[in-house]
Amino acid sequence: MSNTMQRIIVGFVMVLIAVLAAVGEYFGIPAVKYLSMLIVLGMIIELTICLCCAPKDILKKNIWLFATFFAWLIVMFVAAAYVGTRPWIMLLLLLIISCADIGAWFFGKMIGGDKMWERLSAHKTWSGQIGGIICGTIASIMYGLLGADVFMPQLMWIGIGISLLSQYGDLTASWIKRKLGLKDFSRILPGHGGLLDRFDGWIYALPLIWLIML
Repeated sequence: MSNTMQRIIVGFVMVLIAVLAAVGEYFGIPAVKYLSMLIVLGMIIELTICLCCAPKDILKKNIWLFATFFAWLIVMFVAAAYVGTRPWIMLLLLLIISCADIGAWFFGKMIGGDKMWERLSAHKTWSGQIGGIICGTIASIMYGLLGADVFMPQLMWIGIGISLLSQYGDLTASWIKRKLGLKDFSRILPGHGGLLDRFDGWIYALPLIWLIML
């Protein structure tokens, strides 16, 4: 099976899981909260396994970087437990990040151009970042229009902010992988890599949403 087909199938399964979580919420089950916490817990486990398998000289050289990132994932777990109690906010977050990812990939492929940070990620371009911000912002505005039938200016700024943060979360995950000498954190999601590879857009966006809610 080709890598593209694997990505499509796994993507469909993830969408199906999200729909089931929404159905659970409809029946009074806090499925979004538990699913969000489970995803971040999986990210923590993935990082732990990668650190346990890493050469000791790499661990010693980057001990503070890895320790800080591990601690940040713990913060993300707490944030997921809190933000997950507001399913509509989590849905907005997922929508913006997904559209920003798709937009960055599409415009990066179509336009190309200068690389953002080639040492960390060989494929990310400035055109892709701008395209991702545009798509994420449009998704945020449409979410308000479809949900409340009114234009909410604050959603435009939320879309821009979350789109930017999701892309820099991606770069941070790439930086950690480079330090560990890895291509993917795991292969739990065929065609996508690991949970940290797929949900790296949460790294900064989720704690920020938690902070705003507090």
